[in-house]
Amino acid sequence: MLNKKNFITIYLLSFLFLFNFNSYAKIVENVIINGNSRVSDQTILLYGKIDIKQNLDEEKINVILNNLNATDFFEDIKIEIKNSVLVINLKEYPVVNQIILKGEPSKKIAKEIKKNLKLKERNSFIKSYLSSDIEIIKEIYSSLGYNFASIETKINKVDNNNFDLLIEIIRGKKTKISSINFIGDKKLKDRKLRDIIASEEDKFWKVISRNTNFNQSLIDLDIRLLTNYYKSIGYYDVVINSKTAEINNENNINLTYSIEAGTRFTVDKITTNVDPVFDNKLFFPLKKSYDKVIGEYYSPFAIKKILEDIDKIIENNSLQFVEHNVEEDVKDKTISIQFNIYEGERQLVERINIKGNNITDESVIRGELILDEGDPFTNLGLDKSIAKLKSRRIFKDVTSVVTPGSESNLKVIDINVSEMPTGEISAGAGIGTNGGSFELRISENNWLGEGKKLDFILATDSESLTGKINYTDPNYNFMGNSINYFIANSSNDKPDQGYENTIYSTGVNTSFEQYRNIFTNLGLSASYDDLRTVSSASESLKKQSGEFSELAGNYGFMYDNRNRAFMPTSGSIISFNQNLPIIADRQAIENTFNATKYKSFSDDVVGASKFYISTINGIGDDDVRLSRRKNLSSRKLRGFERGKVGPIDGNDHIGGNYTAALNFEASLPNLLPETTKTDINLFLDFANVWGVDYDSSIDDSNKIRSSTGIAANWLSPVGPLSFTFATNLTKANTDTTEFFNFNLGTTF
Repeated sequence: MLNKKNFITIYLLSFLFLFNFNSYAKIVENVIINGNSRVSDQTILLYGKIDIKQNLDEEKINVILNNLNATDFFEDIKIEIKNSVLVINLKEYPVVNQIILKGEPSKKIAKEIKKNLKLKERNSFIKSYLSSDIEIIKEIYSSLGYNFASIETKINKVDNNNFDLLIEIIRGKKTKISSINFIGDKKLKDRKLRDIIASEEDKFWKVISRNTNFNQSLIDLDIRLLTNYYKSIGYYDVVINSKTAEINNENNINLTYSIEAGTRFTVDKITTNVDPVFDNKLFFPLKKSYDKVIGEYYSPFAIKKILEDIDKIIENNSLQFVEHNVEEDVKDKTISIQFNIYEGERQLVERINIKGNNITDESVIRGELILDEGDPFTNLGLDKSIAKLKSRRIFKDVTSVVTPGSESNLKVIDINVSEMPTGEISAGAGIGTNGGSFELRISENNWLGEGKKLDFILATDSESLTGKINYTDPNYNFMGNSINYFIANSSNDKPDQGYENTIYSTGVNTSFEQYRNIFTNLGLSASYDDLRTVSSASESLKKQSGEFSELAGNYGFMYDNRNRAFMPTSGSIISFNQNLPIIADRQAIENTFNATKYKSFSDDVVGASKFYISTINGIGDDDVRLSRRKNLSSRKLRGFERGKVGPIDGNDHIGGNYTAALNFEASLPNLLPETTKTDINLFLDFANVWGVDYDSSIDDSNKIRSSTGIAANWLSPVGPLSFTFATNLTKANTDTTEFFNFNLGTTF
């Protein structure tokens, strides 16, 4: 039982608690709002999350204040409680009545500028936004090559609550990149370095490319690409220690990158430091991944693959709140790596806010996030989400801010995206021994803000004209799988093969990663082929004429363990595809197998071994129609004219039911001075084209063809020029050979 003394103590403490609570928390009976003319009382209550009859203390008043400040409606906000009445005194920002751009003749650029400004018509005029908007305009003009644009602003006061904003623009002249040079201990040839960077030298035919315009963001991209490439081949401490941009007499830029590659490092040891809260036996399988890397040149791509292995173990064992990082101990010429796996704070994601997406639908952004509201929060999951968004190539920048949630174990994530132009136009042309070619591509990578990709492709060469429209959803139904729809038309005139035809086709296909490094594709296509043989064709060949319709399904698998997709130096890529008829006038099964293995012998010497085989066979009594018969490209069999290898019907090379090729290639280091801008490659080709199913009297031409020689790639003043000098080792009597082949290709 309580004695009298204890009872009095408890009573006094309770009285003090209630007095203290009433001093700092008051029940609101009414709300009075002053100073608002543009924003209604109800809207203010809604945005401020203000309720009648609620207890308000200092902390909750600050929440209301922050909520109202976040609306950007009010220049000044004062809140107080008087006699149980919440009084809110406001001063509204004036409104931007209209934004007038003077001096920009292009409606498209003017629209792009207005879209990226923080200040918007019919929105609040916030003076602090004006200076940042001027910088945004300068960045836009810099990306177009106008690096010395002059921007001035004038404000016209319509009345106390409405302003007109006049932006006067003097673009000036474009600054072009006249030359690109590399100096220092760069280890690699200039030709390879030019392939790595995005910048291009300005030429008179470069009328479409933006990469000939000098701008800082492009230079920063070049440095990032160069740094990543050098590190990927072991130059861990590479330094792009200076970049100079000299203005020449034509007010254009001579661009120079100074590169100090440093030492090439190998990985000598890899260890795992696992937090005792986890069973370290779960991570024993990592040893197989470690063994593949130890002794090899350091590459961040290899480290990334091990981190993906760690993530897979975490996922398969349903581990939560797991974080990991990498420690690298650099010695003279070796690097020791330690992976730390530990338990992070036990916190959850309360809310994810998406900001900055004026065009892109929010669902597109959320569909790329690994973290979701209610999930365990980890920095690892957040970093991977940001990386996935950046890889979509529809945002100039993606950043995140993490703040405490409504409770101590909750986090609020703000994802800030900066959108960029997503439309692209590119064109390329070439001329060579096999005739001329031209290709035009128009792409939109964020169609209607839905993250879809739309492509239009027009290509022509000496024998064909092709048009194609692709529509791709890279994250169909937010399942992580891409789906592609296409419609195409191709007209071909192949007198050396005895026919001409027009093909109309359409289809749908999907692709996804089935297992680690193993990708699956599935598709369905329909086609109509109007095939006509030439007048000089043989009688058996003329029987191939006709109109053919087909509905077919296809599937395929690809295994890719290259160290990187761009300019790989090790690893391999293997693929198999099969096309199966469902309904067809002439039914045939088509199979294709490809395999390529890469091996680096030194900085400048990379070898490749390639194997290819493709077959097509009719089903039952059906023969393969002429337009589907197999031929080899000049890249798979050098020293022979394109399309003039294999079986002959009369004077026409008709191709075969089977094709196969085995190629060995290697670059040769420093045979010519660097100033020649020329690379030399050595090759050895073995190939065959054989099999005739429609006429048993025709020789199937089953004979191994082979050739060897050198290929020279010269960066000429008018574009990349390649020469091939080949000598035949073995051939068939009916084959047409060529000792010399050249091709000049460039982009616009």
